[in-house]
Amino acid sequence: MKMILKGGTLVTAAEMFRADILIEGEKIAMIGTDLPISEDTQVVDVSNRLILPGGVDPHTHFDLPMFGTVSSDDHYTGHKAAAFGGTTTVIDFVPLEDEGIEKSVALWREKADPKAAIDFSFHMNISRLDAQIQAEIPYLAGMGITSLKVFSAYNNRLRLSDENIFRVMRIARDLGFLTMLHAENGDVIELLIAEALAAGHTTPEWHALTRPAWTAVEAVLRGAALAAMAEAPLYIVHMNAAGEVDQLAYARDRGLPVMGETCPQYLFFTIDHLRRPDGAKWVCSPPMRTTEDNERLWQGLEKGILQVVGTDHCPFFFDGTKAILYEGQPVAIPGKELGKKDFTKIPNGLPAIGDRLPVLWSEGVASGRLTPSQFVALTSTNPAKIFGLYPRKGSLMPGADADIVVWDARRVVEYGVAKSHHRTDYNLFEGWTLTGFPEKVFLRGNLIVDGDQWLGKAGMGRFVQRSSHNPVL
Repeated sequence: MKMILKGGTLVTAAEMFRADILIEGEKIAMIGTDLPISEDTQVVDVSNRLILPGGVDPHTHFDLPMFGTVSSDDHYTGHKAAAFGGTTTVIDFVPLEDEGIEKSVALWREKADPKAAIDFSFHMNISRLDAQIQAEIPYLAGMGITSLKVFSAYNNRLRLSDENIFRVMRIARDLGFLTMLHAENGDVIELLIAEALAAGHTTPEWHALTRPAWTAVEAVLRGAALAAMAEAPLYIVHMNAAGEVDQLAYARDRGLPVMGETCPQYLFFTIDHLRRPDGAKWVCSPPMRTTEDNERLWQGLEKGILQVVGTDHCPFFFDGTKAILYEGQPVAIPGKELGKKDFTKIPNGLPAIGDRLPVLWSEGVASGRLTPSQFVALTSTNPAKIFGLYPRKGSLMPGADADIVVWDARRVVEYGVAKSHHRTDYNLFEGWTLTGFPEKVFLRGNLIVDGDQWLGKAGMGRFVQRSSHNPVL
């Protein structure tokens, strides 16, 4: 079947222009004006609408076990929420199991493949480094996985020593892979947590107070230094503090191949939200900071110091003892109530995947802080380029997958849990008035969101193999 989206304004990472798009099957076939219309061509009028490439979220967690429970969105419900927010490709993280890399990837594919509702790929967590893991890392290229995540926090669970982070960076360099770093100082955090608990401090704000911004700031500079010595590219995930932006700017000004990502929660919320009666809703790692940190992160986006806005989507119920209705069925999953008396037992994570594009457009583009092209770069084109998906994803050009969002820049929406479609019982942006919202969302030419109607289904998403040796932006 053929389809023409007629009369819209295309927004790319570089420009905006009026044009029509011809979709044939799953691909964009032609872009231009006065495109030929045959008898079997469906014409969709998108006048007075913007046409964006589907969002690419490179930082998501679905069906993730944590603290005796599991994140409430799986690879179907989370993908559905992503689609309603205009995101058509996501990248999840594969936990490293005892059996090694190949078995770990196989297990995560078994989880994801039958449920996937949009296209997806994986990063590989490297939470230990021994001879077996070093031997298996090169096999990831054949699986289409070309990024490795390491941690400088979560002692005795996920953390690698600096020596082993350096080793991973050099392996990644030689393979043309990208190393991703969760940058916090695990030693300091563990000490501060122990001291807080000993003093009887158990409320949610202590989650933030025991993870001071300086633990992240110094870890970013340390990571950049290791990348410089390894001569390897580095991507800092979920940057949350003003000083991190300063350190990233310092590294990039000196020609180091270091890139950075932030997330919506770090642009809008602070430690004061953790001090509210429902403060557990805002518990994630790294934590919320201050209004000064919010502002510096915005500056990082505006000035091109930061390259990507992801989400670190990892939702949990606020009160998992009470069921919600999801697609007509009651669902209750233990959540943040598990840490009611101890902040260290609150599952770390929050819903954001459906919020990312509408909130960033409203607060960034509609407010005048970002241009439409900057928005597309940060949420689609840049992550597609960095992680080896471009030009198949993150672009509006002939030959690309027809992952397309018809965007109504004038639509005003009273936002919240009902609009976000996450499988959880709250939304951080409840009651916000947003300007700009997806109207139609296409995945490889298939209409999966039409206004408030869900037309997608489990299993229609595909695993996308990613290339190596990708650019440092």
